[in-house]
Amino acid sequence: MQTLIDAQKKLLPDLLEIMQKRYQILHHIRLMQPIGRRVLSTNLGISERVLRSEVQFLKEQNLIDISSAGMSVTPEGSELLKNLEDMMKEVSGLKDLERKIKSLLDIKDVIVVAGDSDLSPWVKKEMGRACVACMKERLTSQSIVAVTGGTTLAAVAEMMTPELKQIDILFVPARGGLGEDVKNQANTICARMAEKAMGNYRLLHVPDQLSDEAYQSMIEEPAIKEVLDLIRSSNMVIHGIGDAITMAERRKTASEEIEKIKQRRAVAEAFGYYFNQEGEVVHKVKTMGIQLEDVKKVEHVIAVAGGASKAKAIKAYMKQAHHSVLITDEGAARELIRE
Repeated sequence: MQTLIDAQKKLLPDLLEIMQKRYQILHHIRLMQPIGRRVLSTNLGISERVLRSEVQFLKEQNLIDISSAGMSVTPEGSELLKNLEDMMKEVSGLKDLERKIKSLLDIKDVIVVAGDSDLSPWVKKEMGRACVACMKERLTSQSIVAVTGGTTLAAVAEMMTPELKQIDILFVPARGGLGEDVKNQANTICARMAEKAMGNYRLLHVPDQLSDEAYQSMIEEPAIKEVLDLIRSSNMVIHGIGDAITMAERRKTASEEIEKIKQRRAVAEAFGYYFNQEGEVVHKVKTMGIQLEDVKKVEHVIAVAGGASKAKAIKAYMKQAHHSVLITDEGAARELIRE
């Protein structure tokens, strides 16, 4: 494919440019549908005059529908996007980025989507869509999927679609989360994913952080113990990677604990563990749910994190997660290469 693309760049450079532009417009409509022309123009940085003629062309090709609610992609348009995805990733250099990041981090696989989620919120949706596709390739009958919380995982849940193979899927929260913003709690995301995938779910109604006394008391509760056993039996874990200090502050961690995290030079957080640049655990929060040693035994682990600001956190965490699949964006990937 690369040889053909190189030949097209030399003989028909205008063709590739037009194709990229129209693919990008169609791609954005799918992510944000239904969407009006003015909002799309702002998001793409294209004038409404130029966009109008492109939209008209896509409509004539039966790739989009236009209604009073806005523009949306037709089934034919969705199929075209799917067929062109690998080629457009080669053309834009994303495939090359994936190969470089996979080699740099020495991990199982890498998927890079276009954009930087620090700058464009819609990029999280694209990471979510990529994560759902990655999950569906690996789901088997009677899969148990454990999911963490956070805004990126909320985007994954939003992009979830029914599993066409009609296999039995059970979603569980990877950890407790009462006390956080409700929409970003693992319980909420778990239930949303199950609803959209037409699967089942079980919830874990415990706080994110616990004292030793509370932990020992709750772990003996039969209902909690049953859910914890399901979480530890999961064959797929979907999780985010956070910046250490941002995550500590979001969880309203005590100031003396935050100071300790800073002194130990933590840069990343996942599953309640804080990691330094070498990937070493420098601090751990007592949490109810999946533990790092459990994650290492799970067959499929998918980490979803993007934005240039997350590059250091991704690099640190991945140093001890070589069997993981990383789904990230162009912003984080290019920053990783630059570092």
